Amino acid sequence: MATSPEAQTQSMIANMKDKTGKTLEQWTKIAAASKLAKHGEIVKHLKADHGLTHGYANLVAHTVLKSDAASVAQASGGDEALVDAQYAGDKGELRPIYDALIAAIRKFGPDVELAPKKAYVSLRRSKQFGLIQPSTKTRVDVGINLKGTPSTDRLEASGSFNAMVSHRVRIENKAQVDQEVIGWLRAAYESA
Repeated sequence: MATSPEAQTQSMIANMKDKTGKTLEQWTKIAAASKLAKHGEIVKHLKADHGLTHGYANLVAHTVLKSDAASVAQASGGDEALVDAQYAGDKGELRPIYDALIAAIRKFGPDVELAPKKAYVSLRRSKQFGLIQPSTKTRVDVGINLKGTPSTDRLEASGSFNAMVSHRVRIENKAQVDQEVIGWLRAAYESA
């Protein structure tokens, strides 16, 4: 069974013709011919007019608009370019927080995988154990997957922040990248 988002996407692409009757390339041409320019419009069109499930319609829309992480990374020069874009402009002063977190996380083991997306960096081992996201120009949010761990004032329940993690820690300066935060990330890594 595919476990990473990339593996799940590749599985969907491989099974698309069997499940939908057409390949991704064929669906991409159909979606492009509709001349729709917004993601939601393309998804709605493919679901309503062609009977695609939401997952396949979403995949086709991302492919047509080149808004999936792989397309963005390829167009912008790779994973590092995605991270650079996250910390560009008024979020530039947050980069030392990200760098400090990554330096500590890389010490967990050789199997730590960093998977930059458009808005955040996913932290994975065999599955996602956390994420780092510059949420505002003054704050980085660290999502941590610690299901069953009680929330505290600092280790908040993630709420609507991101469904892929159970908790969030808000970090506004490099000094807040302390042993407590690294300990929570290590616990999540070890249970991944």
